[in-house]
Amino acid sequence: MKALTWHGKSDVRCESVPDPKIQDGRDAIIKVTACAICGSDLHLFDGIMPTMERGDVLGHETMGEVVEVGKDNKKLKVGDRVVVPFTISCGECFFCRKGFYSGCERSNPNAKEAEKMWGHSPAGLFGYSHMLGGFAGGQAEYMRVPYADVGPYKVPEGLTDEQVLFLSDIFPTGYMAADFCNLKGGETVAVWGCGPVGQFAIKSAFLLGADRVIAIDTVPERLALAQQSGATTLDFMKEDIYDRIQELTEGRGADACIDAVGTEPETKASMDSVMDRIKVATFMGTDRPHVLRQAIQCCRNFGTVSIVGVYGGMLDKIPMGSAINRGLTFKMAQTPVQHYMPKLMERIEKEEIDPSFVITHRAALEEGPELYKMFRAKKDGCIKVVMKPFG
Repeated sequence: MKALTWHGKSDVRCESVPDPKIQDGRDAIIKVTACAICGSDLHLFDGIMPTMERGDVLGHETMGEVVEVGKDNKKLKVGDRVVVPFTISCGECFFCRKGFYSGCERSNPNAKEAEKMWGHSPAGLFGYSHMLGGFAGGQAEYMRVPYADVGPYKVPEGLTDEQVLFLSDIFPTGYMAADFCNLKGGETVAVWGCGPVGQFAIKSAFLLGADRVIAIDTVPERLALAQQSGATTLDFMKEDIYDRIQELTEGRGADACIDAVGTEPETKASMDSVMDRIKVATFMGTDRPHVLRQAIQCCRNFGTVSIVGVYGGMLDKIPMGSAINRGLTFKMAQTPVQHYMPKLMERIEKEEIDPSFVITHRAALEEGPELYKMFRAKKDGCIKVVMKPFG
């Protein structure tokens, strides 16, 4: 079959790889009808995620049609249309039973590797390094889904692939970002990063009762899309973000601040972001947390900082004195997608949101390598790429 594979920094190829096979009775094989390139995939493209190996199949935003089912899987049948969460979860362990599916204790066969870096291992993920399981991803014609009686969610009749594909990751992640803000109605929420996750965080904050959303980016197309959703937009290359948020909130700060950027912010955004870049380049640091620092400073006393941007290692010079003395709450996670899928599918069916609004580019799988470069360079107004392996 054809698949997009990783061969090193900035080197993604579309090539032939072996077809997936059932390996466990709870598995399923799906024919991929739609998949997407995620902002998190760019961390792999940029070579900053360890334990990738040449030839690894990429992709963790995937949906399709079930073509084969393991003997112990009673949930799915051949022909079912399903969306596949990027988190692989057994459904039976301590964390899965509590709804914390992204903390699954059983799904990462390489948990010991993750423990060396993080103390404990999260769930296995599709297409996202051997430290997180070495599972082949879904930017491919077919994909094996472990624990397929827990993860894949059946798509109701009448909904298109583009309406439901993003339930695999970015819609639940953006929704979780807003959910973490504990909104009661009438709040001001600031969102750093107007990429796809940030766009869903903006939409979700309004769905959950925010009165105003302040969206922060510098890419014109992203700011325009955020504005279409009703956000007040700020360009961090043209304005002092702290001062502007102070002005907009009568000096109090935002009720909640969402970091939807993570470890790779714009290097030229500030002096500290330049220093972060130098530290990473000289192996004196692992991450560049400029956005998190700014979000802390811009949050009001006893407000919430919600973190859904990806960080991988040790963060330097975080203003914990500010956070502690002003009573901030931090909430963060890899998204337990299975927890959010039912309620978000219901919102889609009720036409409260059409997630396809973020799509700017549609393409065949063979175009994937060039689209990775376009997405990374933010060229041609590229915000979200959807690929259809079979046209």
